[in-house]
Amino acid sequence: SYDYYTGEDLEHFKKAVQICKNFIQNFKQDYHNILFYGTVGTGKSFLSGCVANALLQKENFVLYFSASFFFDTFARYTFDENRNKTGLADFCSDIYDCDLLIIDDLGTETTNSFVNSQLFVCLNERHLRSKATIISTNLNLKELKERYSDRVLSRISSNFDLCKLTGADIRIQKKLNHIATESEDSFHV
Repeated sequence: SYDYYTGEDLEHFKKAVQICKNFIQNFKQDYHNILFYGTVGTGKSFLSGCVANALLQKENFVLYFSASFFFDTFARYTFDENRNKTGLADFCSDIYDCDLLIIDDLGTETTNSFVNSQLFVCLNERHLRSKATIISTNLNLKELKERYSDRVLSRISSNFDLCKLTGADIRIQKKLNHIATESEDSFHV
């Protein structure tokens, strides 16, 4: 709903929605990626989920991970005492070859050289295979560069449509509206 946005925030959201619609409509013909970035609670994960749902309905192979779970899974396969190389190879094959990979809330994971390396390899491999990726993050572009690397930011800035979403936290707005409605209803008893 556009009801939770005003002014420049509304324009940002409308642009992001249009990018999502184009992304879905042209998914099979054009290779594109999307980075949703901006303030907390402005619809980044929601839009990612909407795109995932639309593409799943068209029978595409979509993988959706929180960033923490994504990198924890890589670490578990990589550093497992039993060194399950088949499991790691299968996981990497799914990650690199799925039609759409969504990494939600990038920046919430513990960042270290392993995470930086895996993020770069993942973005690079998917780009080389022309496989679409959507990333959502509360980090701005400068913070992405500082946290990950120039190489990661270079891949993102050159290969992704950048969608900045700003405004008040919609979850909080909804909660406050709900509380206000409950208060009004209690006076009509």
